Amino acid sequence: MIKKTNTHIVYYLFIFISFLTITIKAECQESLGETLYDNHCSDCHSLNLRGSAHGSSLLGKDFIAKWNKDKFNSLFEFTKENMPPGKVGSLDNTELLEIHNYILTSNDMSNNDGFVSFSDPSTIDQPEDRVSNFKNKNLNNFKNITLQNINYPPDSDWLSWRRTTDGKGFSPLKIINTENIKNIKLSWSLTMNEGSNQITPIVSQGIMFLTSPGNIIQALDAGNGELIWEYRYPFPKASKTLGGPTRNIAVYEDKIFLATYDAHLIALNIRTGKLIWKTKKANYEDGYTHTSGPIIANGVVISGINGCERYIKEGCFITGHDPDTGQEIWRTSTIAQPDDKYGYTWGETPSVFRAGGDTWIPGSYDPKLNLFFIGTSQAKPWVAASRGMTPKNPALYTNSTLALNPNNGKLEWFFQHIPGETIDMEVGFERVLIERKNKNYLFTVGKDGILWKIDSKTGNFIQLLETVNQNIYDKIDYKTGKLSYRDDILNSKVDKAFSVCPGIYGGHNWQAISYDETTSSLIIPLHQLCADMIGRKVERVEGYGGFGADSKSYPLPDANGKIGKLISVNIDKMKVNWIHEQEAMFLTSSLSTGGGLTFIGDLDRYFKAFNSKTGEVLWKTRLGSALHGFPITYSIGKKQYVAITSGMGVFRALTATISPDIYQPENGNAIYVFELER
Repeated sequence: MIKKTNTHIVYYLFIFISFLTITIKAECQESLGETLYDNHCSDCHSLNLRGSAHGSSLLGKDFIAKWNKDKFNSLFEFTKENMPPGKVGSLDNTELLEIHNYILTSNDMSNNDGFVSFSDPSTIDQPEDRVSNFKNKNLNNFKNITLQNINYPPDSDWLSWRRTTDGKGFSPLKIINTENIKNIKLSWSLTMNEGSNQITPIVSQGIMFLTSPGNIIQALDAGNGELIWEYRYPFPKASKTLGGPTRNIAVYEDKIFLATYDAHLIALNIRTGKLIWKTKKANYEDGYTHTSGPIIANGVVISGINGCERYIKEGCFITGHDPDTGQEIWRTSTIAQPDDKYGYTWGETPSVFRAGGDTWIPGSYDPKLNLFFIGTSQAKPWVAASRGMTPKNPALYTNSTLALNPNNGKLEWFFQHIPGETIDMEVGFERVLIERKNKNYLFTVGKDGILWKIDSKTGNFIQLLETVNQNIYDKIDYKTGKLSYRDDILNSKVDKAFSVCPGIYGGHNWQAISYDETTSSLIIPLHQLCADMIGRKVERVEGYGGFGADSKSYPLPDANGKIGKLISVNIDKMKVNWIHEQEAMFLTSSLSTGGGLTFIGDLDRYFKAFNSKTGEVLWKTRLGSALHGFPITYSIGKKQYVAITSGMGVFRALTATISPDIYQPENGNAIYVFELER
């Protein structure tokens, strides 16, 4: 009897251990699928599978409807044949199956309404995870940065996103010039954190403040790259989107300001790198995040927000914060609500379903006019039919230039570039402010390649210029700036495809233009691309939403394979001075200097210096990876330095397909700094 009982115990113990083994194995398999997804898919489709502008949503009712159970095998085959972009075949069938099962499991585990789940507090990155034992040091002799410094920086420094708050991307330095550029040499370099490396270093008093993907800020000796201090912001894993670009930080007095992935604004002590305050702007669980940072305007820390494609009551907005405490001073909506003067421009669309109006790029500030300018993106979903509207509904204040009072957030004027935009042709990029002959101008370029010239005092239209071949508009009124879509675009329905040139990557994109003061010209990076787009049905459910479209990009047929384009435009005549075309896309902003040079980097790993007057390439060097971000220049003593960052991000989903013959390393995030002594 005792032996029988023991036998039963052993039997049941064996069953329990077997069950436990199977359970652990299943959990490990799920973990492997999630890890593989995070490493190979999340940059485009996001860590929480809710999608982005670069990859469709893989979660919820629309996904399930598109890939119903009968088509799940087709989904696997599609993934096998097309993913990851540019690295098809790098994952074996077992790994692809793990990713496939992880996606299916995530949908099975989502709630019945198909909402996205944001719940993984255990994934917060902690500063103590660092391997290095480096100890932070202090900047004891660093002087406070004044408003005078910010508005009118010393020639030696780079104190704002585009050096000056007017967004020119121009430095008067001319130690390096057209005559001696060939003598420039590498001074120092530093490996950076992996991710979408679209950053702008800040330099003051010989110290560089460098931002890396992962909400990391470092203080470095700008003359030799020696690390002084480092700060790593602990963010929830699910709050990071699009590979984690952080395009800029801001500095003022004794602080550095960072807009974080999880929709907070923080201030660090500029001398020690220690956190001073932290302010929550929105819930990242609702999809809110930051890809760009703040600008200092009349002593106020001003920043926008991203992630506004979801159906959230709060909508999209811009905030102004007190630099000493982080307290929110004002909040201005970029969406006209029903009680707004222009609420009618959304038709009968209820408030909660008025999405879009993101601010992807930092704004600009004119201290003489005391006006802050920023561009808003299009309404969401992208295609008007997907949002239950038509392009005849302007949907203010999307796709507009907004002029705000920096002290109270009051909207002083606005100019909508493309009312009722319906093909992701946003005009949400840089605003360049130029005072010339006692007149004030604002210049900006959208994805359609239209260069706008606007009176920055009044918001009145002055002039426009087509910088790339386009077939989007069948009529352009050059006197009023009114654009008219082709009829098939105007009347496009859900699930009906149409083709446009330029495509959703531009035209022009986040790679900012510079103003060359030596020639009174704008130097504009452009992409010669087209796209097929098809709008999808997006269910109107609070908390849901999205971009609601599929697209496929391809080179502009008339470009003869030369996708990269750089042009110079005289701002008085609005005429093109010169054009440079090449196979590799330009993936950095342009940087112009008093030495008659314009610097820019491309997909083929080349960093080039152009003669700003003629467009001639005077110097080039090939670096470790594709160039990315916003190059800067500064000086210390008798030396002038030029800094550029490398490392791809979500643009790889495009470039790997568009330019397969150009080798694109999978990693390589770094900063390279070149020098030349007087």
